[in-house]
Amino acid sequence: MHLLSAKGFLAGGVSAGIKVSGKKDVGLLIAETYATAAAAFTTNKVFAAPIKVGRKHIRGGVLKGVVLNSGNANACTGKQGLRDANRMCTLAAQLTQSDADLFLPSSTGIIGHLLPMDNVFAGIRAAAADMGDSQEHALAFTDCILTTDTVRKFAAATLRIGGKKVTITGICKGAGMIGPRMNVPQATMLGYLLTDAAIPSKTLRELLARTVDRSFNCVTIDNHMSTNDTAVLMASAESGAKVANRAARDKFLKALDEVTQSLARQIAADGEGATKIFTVRVRAATSDADARKIARAIADSALVKCAIHGNDPNWGRIVSAAGMCGAKFSPDKSKLTLQGAVVYRRGTPVVFDAAKVSASLKSKEVIADLHCGAGTGEATVWTCDFSKEYVTINADYHT
Repeated sequence: MHLLSAKGFLAGGVSAGIKVSGKKDVGLLIAETYATAAAAFTTNKVFAAPIKVGRKHIRGGVLKGVVLNSGNANACTGKQGLRDANRMCTLAAQLTQSDADLFLPSSTGIIGHLLPMDNVFAGIRAAAADMGDSQEHALAFTDCILTTDTVRKFAAATLRIGGKKVTITGICKGAGMIGPRMNVPQATMLGYLLTDAAIPSKTLRELLARTVDRSFNCVTIDNHMSTNDTAVLMASAESGAKVANRAARDKFLKALDEVTQSLARQIAADGEGATKIFTVRVRAATSDADARKIARAIADSALVKCAIHGNDPNWGRIVSAAGMCGAKFSPDKSKLTLQGAVVYRRGTPVVFDAAKVSASLKSKEVIADLHCGAGTGEATVWTCDFSKEYVTINADYHT
């Protein structure tokens, strides 16, 4: 399967010379007719021009498509940047016989530089001239969104609604400047989700809000919210399956969660300089909100992430991160396990085989489970370790 396995969509991607590497950097993704749509955007008060345009264009709940570039974020670019984001939509609309306000623009890359619009325009024209629904076209579009990513990120799920097959596909990018807190509607996380189900735009907004909150908003690399974070969900209705009642919505949401949570984990695994994914699970907190706050504090701790990189079962850093975040937390009721081994219980360390636990931390995924003993709240957050390579990448990469 690939992104365009969801019926009713076309895509294309080209190199327009925005990236000095010469890699693909301009892409176009469209519905063959039109799609109901919903989007979530960064809550950073410093937001890019495409975010302002996108918030306006998504209000109607219908899109023709997405036009994007990488290599330049079009952020902190003033009125000219806003004009350029609108001009991207205008050209995309002209080339697809549509309206500019039915396109959502996306940009990712260096902050504070005006877009090279001659390159962007040439890229949009070239992408529009070579759109299709094949795997090759899907991969070309996927490559357009990458910056410091080392791998493509894709996920898909299928289900049956009313006896008809429904496909959900998604791609995303993200390896650094990752700490999304996106609202609906309202190195960067960009996510594009497609389905061929028939879903009203109001329902799409509800579904996207719920899935984003427990997937993309639960991944962090460096706790640095981007100026450009965007997640888009488009529904073409080509399958003929209608998501029109609670049972269908719940079934669709379960499959959608599978896709978005897979993408979130892929972002964490591809964190800049990462050697392993670090999953933080908090259970029995006073509330889900407190559980999320505790999990984020642990996942965002540079000291914890360095310990995980060094295969150090340093439980002290983990429990101190839990205690400093402002959530209700009683160390005397808590238990911490690393890779299934209990290392801390009720305010004191537990005798454990440090060498054995350290060896288990060499795994490609490390799991920390913190049981708070205070209620039913729970949360899971995905992150990665911090390596020397992370410092090198971010010392050398100009943003």
